Amino acid sequence: MPAHLLSIPAVAAALDVDRRTVYRFIAAGDLPVVDLRTGTGRSRVRVPAAGLEEFIARRLVVSPRPRR
Repeated sequence: MPAHLLSIPAVAAALDVDRRTVYRFIAAGDLPVVDLRTGTGRSRVRVPAAGLEEFIARRLVVSPRPRR
């Protein structure tokens, strides 16, 4: 089954952050990308949906239960 790929704006919307923040996550190696470059022009990167889910899971913070 082919991987579902997300555009940078779609990832930014899913995370409720600016596109520049998504590019910072990519540059830091926190988000994987697939480069769909077809020539010498700008690269066209996409984020695999599974990579976004793993990113979210790695950053998930579970609050401790309140004391009684």
